Order: sequence, then structure tokens, then C-alpha cells
Amino acid sequence: MEGLSATKFIGAGQEHGAMSVHPSVREHPSWPRLVELVRELAFIDGGSDDAFTLASGRQSRWFFDTKPVMMHPESTHLLGELFNLRMDAMGADFVGGLELGAVPLTAIAVATSPANSPRLGFMVRKEAKGRGGRKTNNPPGIEGSSLHGGGEIVIVEDVTTTGGSAIKAVERIQNDTTCKVTAVISIVDREEGAKEAFAQAGIHFESIMTRSDVAGQ
Repeated sequence: MEGLSATKFIGAGQEHGAMSVHPSVREHPSWPRLVELVRELAFIDGGSDDAFTLASGRQSRWFFDTKPVMMHPESTHLLGELFNLRMDAMGADFVGGLELGAVPLTAIAVATSPANSPRLGFMVRKEAKGRGGRKTNNPPGIEGSSLHGGGEIVIVEDVTTTGGSAIKAVERIQNDTTCKVTAVISIVDREEGAKEAFAQAGIHFESIMTRSDVAGQ
């Protein structure tokens, strides 16, 4: 996989080692309300380090289920606003990611993208069905809008722990299409090594908020 510049879209006040939230997101007037909604709809503090077993197999005190956030009328509008804020700055042509968590988030980002420069969406299946897109010419397992002509892509994710799932999606896109992955953006960075893993892979990573923003610690 061809490496990406990890510094290409880092703005003032965000450097290596800093948190993954871009200043333009954190300073946006909609950001505090979205954090509040994620805390209310998606977050549980179990009170001990082994309270929950995550999908990755790790034990954690904190649990996030962002599906209610991605299905809530107010939070979906705020998610679309903030994701598109960053994707507009990056010049993204396409948005998509790995099933299942990225699918509703992709739909939100597409539906709220600017009317004068709308972006198209796609999904990456965890296991390809064995055929490509009959009309889109996409390779097996990449479905939705056609990526055949190339373009700039942002991979989205709901909650990022180690970054492994999103990195797989990036590899699929860059190995199987002519598109370029500009960045990975997540709703929540759990602050458990994803930022470092993306940096090592040469992939620019951002999140809309961090676990510390939601948990307050």
C-alpha cells in the first residue's frame, strides 16, 4: 500500500502527538451539542477497566454504541455538517467505509454534502460476494457509486479503537482501484492506539471527538 502524507491536512494547533480532532471541528458551534448527544445516546461508563469486552476483544471501562447517534434526527444533521466541513477542506470526491458501521455514516455524509459539489458514497464488504459491480465496474466487495474513474476518497468509521478495520478498507481501495485515500475520519477516537497505528501506516487520521471529550477524563 502506498503511504499517505500524515501531515497534509493538519491545521494550526494540531501536530504529531496532539489529539485527533481538527481545530475547525472543535471550534465549530455545533460541536458541543454533538458531543452531548453522543454522551447521551451512545456512551456507557462501566466503572472498571474490564467492564466491557469490545469487538476487538479488548477489555474496556468505556462502551460506545453509535448506532442510536446515526439514527437520531438531530445528531445525524450535526454529523453531516462536521464530516462535510472536513471533507470539503480535503476536496473529497467520495466517502465510504467498511460495513456495517460506516454504511449509515456514509449515507449521512452523502445526503448532507454541498449541493454545488456533492460527493458520492460507497461501501466495502468485509467479505466480497465474488462479483464486481455490473454497472459500476467496481471490483468485488466494493459497492455503491462507481470508483472506476478515480478520485479522492475519505474513509469514515463510527468508533475507532486500534484502526485495524479502517486500515483494511484503505488497503482494499488503494490496491483494487485507481482512487487515492486522502484520510480516515471517525466519529469517536477511543484513544487506544489508533492515531499511532494510522501514522505508522502513513494514513492521515482525524476524529470528530475523542473518548476524553465524551467521558470528561
